[in-house]
Amino acid sequence: MRFYEIADKTQLPVSNEEHNFIQRYKDEARLTSLDEHDTWIAQNLVRKGVYAISKDNNTLVKQVNETNT
Repeated sequence: MRFYEIADKTQLPVSNEEHNFIQRYKDEARLTSLDEHDTWIAQNLVRKGVYAISKDNNTLVKQVNETNT
């Protein structure tokens, strides 16, 4: 399990599967390019605050930094 730091310095745990997604899509990802499973993971990461959806409603933008905890 990995931890990611959100804006207010709160550490957020993510699963290994979510971590792999974050590693594949470093800073941003187009929603239309994701398969069904990756879309599900992306939705979970948006709920957790790791990614946000940009104003064009088609791009995920990373919001947090990884910590080594």
